[in-house]
Amino acid sequence: MSGTEMLMSIQEMVKNPISTIPTRYLIEQEPAILYEDSLPSIPVIDMKSLLARETKTSQLDTFHSACKDWGIFQVVNHGVDSSLVEKLKYEIQEFYKLPLEDRIKYKIKPGEVEGFGQNAVNTSPDQKVDWADRFYMITNPIQRRKPHLFPQLPSSLRETLEEYISEMQKLSRAIFGLIADALKIERNELEEMFEDGMESMRMNYYPQCPEPDKVIGLTAHSDGSGITVLLQVNGVEGFQIKRNGVWLPVKFLPDAFAVNLGDIIEILSNGLYKSIEHRATVNSEKERISLAMFFNPKFEAMVGPSPSLLTNGAPLFRCMTMEQYFKDFFSRKLNGKSFLQYLKI
Repeated sequence: MSGTEMLMSIQEMVKNPISTIPTRYLIEQEPAILYEDSLPSIPVIDMKSLLARETKTSQLDTFHSACKDWGIFQVVNHGVDSSLVEKLKYEIQEFYKLPLEDRIKYKIKPGEVEGFGQNAVNTSPDQKVDWADRFYMITNPIQRRKPHLFPQLPSSLRETLEEYISEMQKLSRAIFGLIADALKIERNELEEMFEDGMESMRMNYYPQCPEPDKVIGLTAHSDGSGITVLLQVNGVEGFQIKRNGVWLPVKFLPDAFAVNLGDIIEILSNGLYKSIEHRATVNSEKERISLAMFFNPKFEAMVGPSPSLLTNGAPLFRCMTMEQYFKDFFSRKLNGKSFLQYLKI
């Protein structure tokens, strides 16, 4: 195995204990506030109550507050079969047990963002790199799937992912419908934007690190998506959000998904709803694995503030096609909410 291939995988690099962390991964990070009883926990949305006619009104107020004040919530009673989720968790963990030779078949090709490897905008020596191995790929529209990625996954993982994606599409449609209701805009406005939209997924593997305070698993940023649905695969914590200037760890409830609003929803709501800045930390004991699914408008849709929310005010953000938005997002380094600032008028 070549040195270049070894560089593609931190998981491989730490199989033999390392005494010194390579410079490219060293990063200064703000400490998080550790759990105290007085710390606020992110809102919990009960999808069953929210979708039931008799409890919808009161629950919709809770949902509206979560989107406005937090930009993130956990969903429970979401209707996704727990046996499917457990099977997927198992399949993803099995994928990361494959020999590196099998995983680098999916490696990121020069000039592309999809595939297996590490996130780096360029390969210059001073480019800081996250302490993570990732597998990112577009899953929808089907015709945009790269032939060497999703279709070539091990069959058991591919079939389980297909089933999971279908369930996530149903969940995302329900959430977009609720966003429309809470913002008091027509549901068909969001349905048209997101129907057969650009969807992608990222399997994250954050290896253990001898000095976890000196690296970052995922650089602090807000997602460029409409919404992101996050599944914690192996029960290891490390996902953190920035609220009121302070980093808070997120404690996942059993059988829950974390749903965070992306920049597109902040833009669509003309700043009323907030995308949440978040990051992933690593630890010295055990690897952490997660799966994020990103739901975006279709490529030809216009991304901009909803016209129905502009009756009493000026737009805060520029409009552009989803295709241009996607290109711009991936041409820039992750850096807090800087992409959203770039789109402000």
